[in-house]
Amino acid sequence: MKKYHFIAVGGAVMHNLALALVKKGYQVSGSDDEIYEPSRTRLEKAGILPSAYGWFPEKIAGDLDGIILGMHARIDNPELIRAQELGVPIFSFPEFIYNQSKDKKRIVIAGSHGKTSITSMILHVLKDQKVDFDYLVGAQIEGFELMVRLSDAPVIIIEGDEYLTSPIDRTPKFFHYQHDIVLVSGIAWDHFNVFPDFEDYKVQFSKLMDNTPETGQLIYCVADPLVKKAAEQTSTLGQKTPYSAHPAEIRNGKTFLKTPSGSVEIGIFGDHNLQNLQGALEICRALGLSNTQFYQSIPSFKGAAKRQEILVKGRNGILFRDFAHAPSKLKATVNAVKNQFPERRLIAIQELHTYSSLNKDFLPNYANSMEEADLALIYLNPHAVAMKKLEIMDEATLREGFKRPDLMLFTDSTALKEYLETQNYANTNLLLMSSGNYDNLDLEPLKAKFNSNEA
Repeated sequence: MKKYHFIAVGGAVMHNLALALVKKGYQVSGSDDEIYEPSRTRLEKAGILPSAYGWFPEKIAGDLDGIILGMHARIDNPELIRAQELGVPIFSFPEFIYNQSKDKKRIVIAGSHGKTSITSMILHVLKDQKVDFDYLVGAQIEGFELMVRLSDAPVIIIEGDEYLTSPIDRTPKFFHYQHDIVLVSGIAWDHFNVFPDFEDYKVQFSKLMDNTPETGQLIYCVADPLVKKAAEQTSTLGQKTPYSAHPAEIRNGKTFLKTPSGSVEIGIFGDHNLQNLQGALEICRALGLSNTQFYQSIPSFKGAAKRQEILVKGRNGILFRDFAHAPSKLKATVNAVKNQFPERRLIAIQELHTYSSLNKDFLPNYANSMEEADLALIYLNPHAVAMKKLEIMDEATLREGFKRPDLMLFTDSTALKEYLETQNYANTNLLLMSSGNYDNLDLEPLKAKFNSNEA
């Protein structure tokens, strides 16, 4: 029986990989200095929740088949140091995924935005069409127990992140998967704390494209000028397949794909999602599925968690939750909701939560990103700013950065909650955007307003 130990086992993807290995029959242990829900309960149920928080070098023995090192760990982690002393093989998350999938066809979905949505669509269609496959995706998807599956399947679909690999490997994760097929959806500056130079950030995607083997395929969104330029200049000799948004029309708040066989109603909307959908279609084609099979399965796709997720749908209003936090994601989400429901008032709230979004030097990138919202609100927690050792921005600074003179700033979640509860949601959509949770904002009173006749 193979034995693996996870350093920083509590992370969203890390704990899913740990559970996937337990399911595979491996012996798994782990450590972390903090583990939150749902990771805690899921690890406990599988019998691998650490008995105490912290790092314990005595857990590291020479008979381990490997250490799986999470990004949350520091370079001076006592367990990591002990593993290095004993010569235990150390894998980063992406290195381990590659190690487990060397004999499979590896499909990597990359880009500054749309990765999770595209990967989720592909997984949904493949499962619906009863194709055997493994996967790695960055969000919980309806119909899938885990975010990771490793089996004897001949193909693996991987959401490829450009973020750093591990404390001892400062290169982007997506290089390690050594793809056969890669899709690049878009390039927009993100991870300001990791890639302070936009030119360096763009170079990472160019290198990824260059790494496409001669027998492989590069699928890229031609609607994104930076992606188009990089794809046209790449040195790869592999097949190149450009794509743009799938033709569609909106009728009464619903989106219908235009196909050779007629209209197909889908459960997602917005230009970016139509680009994502076309990208997913191109991947499915590359895997041997027909257009007919894709159009049979995609209507039942409801979206990934926190991607234009509908929390409550009232008679004339919807409460949406979205993961959007980077400027391009924020603008795409706001525009999508407004274009889908142009006759409804749109209240859009953005929580500034990441290092990039809270950084005054990065703020100009948000210019006009909330332009389509009828009411634009910003929430930030002064404690989160202090933890990142940044200067808190005032309302005037944010209004100038967002180019939105009427933008409102809230720095207390209770005040935000009270303000939202005073709003009338008749013929109104409310869009909550954040990679955080507004400091555990209680959404039940808002849900109740949308469930009432008011919305």
